[in-house]
Amino acid sequence: MEKIQMTTPLVEMDGDEMTRVLWRQIKDQLLLPYIALKTEYYDLGLPERERTGDQVTVDSAGAAKKYGVAVKCATITPNAQRVEEYKLSQMWKSPNGTIRAILDGTVFRAPIMVKGVSPVVKTWKRPITIARHAYGDVYRATEYRVPGPGRAELLYTGADGSQFCQTIYDFECAGVLQGQYNKDTSIRSFARSCFQYAVDTKQDLWFSTKDTISKQYDHTFKDIFQEIFDAEYKARFDALGIEYFYTLIDDAVARVIRSQGGFIWACKNYDGDVMSDMVSTAFGSLAMMTSVLVSPDGKYEYEAAHGTVTRHYYRYLEGEQPSTNPMATIFAWTGALAKRGELDGLPALADFARKLERACISTIEGGVMTRDLAGLWEGEQPARAVTSVEFLQTIRAKLDELLAG
Repeated sequence: MEKIQMTTPLVEMDGDEMTRVLWRQIKDQLLLPYIALKTEYYDLGLPERERTGDQVTVDSAGAAKKYGVAVKCATITPNAQRVEEYKLSQMWKSPNGTIRAILDGTVFRAPIMVKGVSPVVKTWKRPITIARHAYGDVYRATEYRVPGPGRAELLYTGADGSQFCQTIYDFECAGVLQGQYNKDTSIRSFARSCFQYAVDTKQDLWFSTKDTISKQYDHTFKDIFQEIFDAEYKARFDALGIEYFYTLIDDAVARVIRSQGGFIWACKNYDGDVMSDMVSTAFGSLAMMTSVLVSPDGKYEYEAAHGTVTRHYYRYLEGEQPSTNPMATIFAWTGALAKRGELDGLPALADFARKLERACISTIEGGVMTRDLAGLWEGEQPARAVTSVEFLQTIRAKLDELLAG
């Protein structure tokens, strides 16, 4: 068939380890034979981040702002062991955190559901989307060890020189201290992204914090959400027949477990990090979790919710062909291609992306899958666990059938 043409490039952010290997295989098997792929390429692999002093990450985020749609491979956020392994000059920050801060975006994560892999929570019938605030809190905290007895104080100095000081704790022994922050502007962007995404997807929106304990910090989130909802979105929610409500996060957890799914659950940064892993695992596998960063001004960055699959990569380097699940990485590409097609008025591109997704799901529902799903399989026919390469080849055969039909 004639290759589908693109008019505007995607911003392509390559990554690390096993996901980097899969990235190339997905392009070679499932994209390049069908699309005249047009991308602006950035290598966010750890060696290139080291070589450029992490400027490549900043540049990629700038390109995402320019072109509006990006697709990102999983990347390493180095710890002390990685600094030694890769001979790094410093412990570089998370690329995801840098990109999120530059785009001022909110991360929406949702499971890919297939027949034959049932959620652990039996009442869940539809996907639950986690909306994670992607700025501040513990991820930008200042912290240090308190060496011994002494007074810890929280000091604010205004631009006009005025000061406000409050005692945190009079330490009688050594301890640990942490200060975290957020900004009204970022919280407002978070709220608007959540409300707009709920309108776009026609889903109820739940928001939860712990404002009974954090009476200033968390309560600010609650107040800003309610203010923006009442002023800008209530009428639109009413017209669509969808609902927004706030609840304490402990109550939200109980409600989520008892629910049937089919809603967006908005959480602060750390809460969203933890709850997205909980939801994805309960739905089956973190490798079956989509993730999209959405900015308030309509920029999109699609990625997998999981990491670089280090253990499989080491086996790959030893000559093995691992059975790594590529679904979330494929869906990062399809999400970006579909959005690019939608924004550029290219229905053929968006249609291809949806057919590729159907081919992926059909492959698993037909009994062919990677090992992580084979252990969860409840389908009528036996599961056949295959390598990543074999899985991609089976998807391609299904895709060819769909395109021919």
